[in-house]
Amino acid sequence: MRLKTIFGQRPIVLWTTKLKNFSFLAILGVLLLAAFLRIYRIEDYMTFLGDEGRDVLVVYNILHGQLTLLGPTASVGGFFLGPIYYYFMAPFLFLFNLSPAGPAVMVALFSIATVYLTYKVGSEFFGKTAGLIAALLYSISPLVIAYSHSSWNPNLMPFFSLLSLYTLYKAVSKNKPILFLLTGFLLGITMQLHYLTTFLGVVVAAYVLILNWSRRIEMLKKLTYILVGFIIGWLPFLAFEARHEFLNIKSIFAFVFNPQGRDAIVESHGFFASIFDVFFRLFGRLVASFPPPEQIVLHPKFVIFAWQIGIWTLAIFSSLFLLNKTYKLFKSKNESLDKYLLLSVWLVLGILLFGLYRKQIYDYYFGFMFPLPFLLAGNVFQALIARKKMYQYIATFALLGLIAVNLNGVPFKFEPNRQLKQIETIANFVIEKSEGKPYNFGLVAAGNSDHAYRYFFKIWGKEPVTIQNPSEDPQRKSVTDQLLVVCETLPCHPLGWASWEIAGFGRAEIENLWDVSVVQVAKLSHYKGK
Repeated sequence: MRLKTIFGQRPIVLWTTKLKNFSFLAILGVLLLAAFLRIYRIEDYMTFLGDEGRDVLVVYNILHGQLTLLGPTASVGGFFLGPIYYYFMAPFLFLFNLSPAGPAVMVALFSIATVYLTYKVGSEFFGKTAGLIAALLYSISPLVIAYSHSSWNPNLMPFFSLLSLYTLYKAVSKNKPILFLLTGFLLGITMQLHYLTTFLGVVVAAYVLILNWSRRIEMLKKLTYILVGFIIGWLPFLAFEARHEFLNIKSIFAFVFNPQGRDAIVESHGFFASIFDVFFRLFGRLVASFPPPEQIVLHPKFVIFAWQIGIWTLAIFSSLFLLNKTYKLFKSKNESLDKYLLLSVWLVLGILLFGLYRKQIYDYYFGFMFPLPFLLAGNVFQALIARKKMYQYIATFALLGLIAVNLNGVPFKFEPNRQLKQIETIANFVIEKSEGKPYNFGLVAAGNSDHAYRYFFKIWGKEPVTIQNPSEDPQRKSVTDQLLVVCETLPCHPLGWASWEIAGFGRAEIENLWDVSVVQVAKLSHYKGK
């Protein structure tokens, strides 16, 4: 017994303790790396344009008592989302003294939390090594980072999508009604962030149906709990919709499944073409940092070809590895089926549903699936590392290659856009040139709005006078003696620009024109004639 204690149990205890310490230090290092890549110089690298300006204007009003039941407008489709994102932004805008960098930091913190959640799910589903590799690759993915240091409602989708599915897994394994309610609640929050959460809802429903197909009453109970939780999580938006004949909900479904419209895919992007495209991009753009179409020409053809081969190999192998394991567990009715089936349903349905989507598919649409390819890659790498040395060498070489490719594309390799500072500088210049007198304001730009500038005007207490419609202002008292125009489209030609802020000023002439930062600012006065 003495020898067993000395040479048996104690080494095992020491080895286990060292392994736990290593895991803790390793994930701590990954989280610190993720934090650095997302928060360092965030004010310089964050996006701050019209949409971001619109959001902080709304949140500024919330902080001053003007609550809302509607959230941001969808980027396409012309409908509104729920307001939850604005209420996530509010405390950070307040804590950062109304600086738009505050909500950007909030998004970065959620992304860091997603890194940890990816590690936790990967570790629990597959093992510590898989979780650590998945978290590491997620932390350094340039595309993930790009969506992690700017304030935008879809950027929180990865965290809430993964948390919703992880909670669903816990609900199934523990069979607790409160966890099914929580799953629905989280799904309702996610639905307020982006309308493609409808796809995630299908994944959740399909998973519960498959697991409980032979127990219909039990299945209905669980789906009911999820539905009740979803209604609670989506309640602010539903309250608005109930008062307005569900106009936004109708628009969402019409937009997702209607093949007609300005954003419709009219080329050869049929059902199967969309599926193959999404499948490749899910691994290529996220895990392997494959360049977007407009940047492919910047690389030699043989590099692109080798890149594509590597991505297809990783995507197919990791997917088949998961699906094969799920099939075997399903046949044997193994208790581990729950977690493998969840990821399989998430993968298969998530991709197939994009085949029904008849609009252009942007990278951020994958937000509800962001963590998935990293989890699958971590699972495969762990399996290879556990085999013979030849497989270990292959896994090590491939993993180091992925790390190198991703680190090569991190934002700090490129000059920052400094959009926040530019907007602030330009807005300050406009106020200076108004000379303390009432002024109107307009913007000449292609595809941008003036909300970012107006946000600074508002918090500085120097708001321009908004030109009213003649039916509301027949005496034209809202038209001042000067119109300051920011021209983002160069060269600056504001006269005759077909926006109400400029056209409503009336016939005008350019009094002065200045170069400021990356734009030109024009000062217009009323036309005096010869």
